[in-house]
Amino acid sequence: MKKFIIQKTPFVVPTTDGKLIEEHFGNATNENKDISIAHMIAPPGWSEPFQTPEFDEYTYIIKGKKQFIIEDKTVVLSAGESIKILKNTRIQYSNPFEEPCEYIAICTPAFSMDLVYRENE
Repeated sequence: MKKFIIQKTPFVVPTTDGKLIEEHFGNATNENKDISIAHMIAPPGWSEPFQTPEFDEYTYIIKGKKQFIIEDKTVVLSAGESIKILKNTRIQYSNPFEEPCEYIAICTPAFSMDLVYRENE
C-alpha cells in the first residue's frame, strides 16, 4: 500500500478573471473534501465579490501583496506573511496593486463553490 502521493499535475481551475489557480489537493483534483491546497497567482487589479465561506482559509504570500477586507477591516499582506480567516467570516480578496500576487491557499474543509457563498453571483 502506497503511503504518499506526489502531485505533479495539479488541476488548473478555469477562470475568466486572469487568476491562475492550480489545485494540488482538494475537491477538483482528487475529490478530497477535508482539505484543499492551491497555488495561485492573482494579476494586478484582480478582485472577487464579498463572500462568507463555510471553511477556514489559510493564505501564505510568496510574492507581491494581497488585500483582504475582513468584515469592515482592511488588511494587506506582503511576501512571507500569512493569515487564517475563520469560516463564516465575510471577506473580500483582491490585488489592487501593480504587481501580481503569488500565494498558497489552504481551505479546511476543502474549497467548494457550494460552501463559498459569494455575493452577487
